[in-house]
Amino acid sequence: MLNKPRLRPPSIARSFFSNEAAGGLTLMFVAALALLIANSSLAPVYFDVLHRYVFGLSVLHWINDALMAVFFLLVGLEIKRELLDGQLATWSRRALPGIAALGGMIVPAAIFVALNWNEPLNLRGWAIPSATDIAFALGVLALLGPRVPISLKIFLTALAILDDLGAVAIIALFYASDLSAWMLMLAAVTCVVLLALNRFGVKHLAPYLILGTTLWFFMLQSGVHATIAGVALALTIPLKVSSGDSPESPLHRLEHALSPWVAFLIVPIFGFANAGVSFAMVTPAALLAPVPLGIALGLFFGKQVGVFGFAWLAIRLNLADMPRRASWAQLYGVAVLCGIGFTMSLFVGILAYPGSSLLQDQTKIGVLLGSTLAGVVGWVVLRLTSSKFPEEI
Repeated sequence: MLNKPRLRPPSIARSFFSNEAAGGLTLMFVAALALLIANSSLAPVYFDVLHRYVFGLSVLHWINDALMAVFFLLVGLEIKRELLDGQLATWSRRALPGIAALGGMIVPAAIFVALNWNEPLNLRGWAIPSATDIAFALGVLALLGPRVPISLKIFLTALAILDDLGAVAIIALFYASDLSAWMLMLAAVTCVVLLALNRFGVKHLAPYLILGTTLWFFMLQSGVHATIAGVALALTIPLKVSSGDSPESPLHRLEHALSPWVAFLIVPIFGFANAGVSFAMVTPAALLAPVPLGIALGLFFGKQVGVFGFAWLAIRLNLADMPRRASWAQLYGVAVLCGIGFTMSLFVGILAYPGSSLLQDQTKIGVLLGSTLAGVVGWVVLRLTSSKFPEEI
């Protein structure tokens, strides 16, 4: 009797297409709902609930520091999976999305810095327009169905994952404050224990998750943002490459268990809690203030120029290949979609301006404006330049 071939677990790219796209549409809905409530008679209740304290932290703080740690755990799992056993497993596959992601971080940040050069406090937000929201961007692509070749969806997914990796590094390096050496040491010891579990072949998830919760507490008290604990934990979860891997490996089990919860609960809760801003602030003068203008222009113009420009150079210099069956116009449309920076941009804005509700509101205005423009224009470009493709790679 012939042995049945071992099935590889579904690729993270395919999982994204089925889960994150729908999650992006959910995120669009809750963001619109938050804006509606923030500009209705329910606004006082909405803001009061977010700022009520529970067990020493406000509800908003629990969402941004605790729930989002789970989001960053999934981000870390996806990064590890892709780099070791996915679309980013080889340098040739990393080249185009990696170079494009670099351009998509540098140019938006440069635009923001140029517009806020004379405002030292404002400059703390330089990284806000550098992020891409993969759920939102794939949600827009989902509206186009089979009109966009799979190769471009993979390119966007890979670029956003590398973009997330850059955002995590930025948060860890530039948005730490009041560091506690004692708590950092305890966090480091916890990481060593987690690595030891991995090294000695522990496959049960329970010890990792218990220690991960402990690591989160130490990070919360250390001055390094607590969500970094999610990424640190993810990098210690065991995974073997596909040649000997099992669909039941700890990383696969945890990743696929978390994915629907993050896409349909955690990220929508974050979006609902952080997207609400009063339209009373949206005046011509407010839109032209350096922070919202720098964010909006960085996301809409900076992202498309950085992503498309760096990708064009990489392809022309034979450093990378054009995505299969894609045209330059379609690649440009995807570059525009990279300007949707909703979740991570709002998150970086919270870290950049923790003591200023005015600058946080201006951040929301800039992110919403830039992301909306990028989503609409990107969809139009792809709609006009794409025809139906068979759903295969």
